[in-house]
Amino acid sequence: MYINLSGLNILVTGASKGIGKAISTKLAEAGATVAVHYNQNVREAENLAHILGNESKAFQADLSLPDEAGKLFERVSLEMGSIEILINNAAIAKSVDIKAPEEEWIKNWEETMMVNLTSAAVLCKKAIEHFIQRKASGRIVNICSRAAFRGDTQEYMSYAASKAGLISLTSSIARAFGKQGIKAFSVAPGFVRTDMAQEFMNQYGEEHAKEDIALERLTEPKDIAPLITFIASGMADHATGATFDVNAASYVH
Repeated sequence: MYINLSGLNILVTGASKGIGKAISTKLAEAGATVAVHYNQNVREAENLAHILGNESKAFQADLSLPDEAGKLFERVSLEMGSIEILINNAAIAKSVDIKAPEEEWIKNWEETMMVNLTSAAVLCKKAIEHFIQRKASGRIVNICSRAAFRGDTQEYMSYAASKAGLISLTSSIARAFGKQGIKAFSVAPGFVRTDMAQEFMNQYGEEHAKEDIALERLTEPKDIAPLITFIASGMADHATGATFDVNAASYVH
């Protein structure tokens, strides 16, 4: 199947490595211009934007800070002229034991919610406003997690809760704005071999991560990217509001 995304500007958050990098690469291969968002990995992001071509650019924002998400969207839309698709991929998953001091536990909870849910929600709000103002259709893809449905270990409760909120946000957008040409989708990976997942593997071991899956190897970023590209094409628009599971059958619902 040939997918042509030429002429589309796509903002991908957390795009300098891992799942975001794989998504950006596949989108650019289909002709899209990608706004490569990063927080600290400036060299990786700028190198990626250069490799992607199609006038792709790197944009910095710290999504753990309250005002950064909105400013990021405005900067990208100003420099690129428009945004047709938003892909919220940026996320953190920090371990904190339930026995930790309450102040430390709450700090972890609030930072996780800010990056994974609040900043993503602000970007969705800005995207919706942008699409409506331009009287143009648009798509939003939120990268969620199987943890939203099955939960996670007690050290990662904040991560699971944030991703559950993102699922509900996505469904609400799809139901509320479909008549205005705005479609929203959730993609829920299971355990994916990324830097973010390394802390879990260091803590529990890789074999523990493999125990749940039905396939022989852990899911990799390259296994997620083709689905995102397909959704971006518009060929899945009547699945708006749906969640696509990519978890090697580790959670089936």
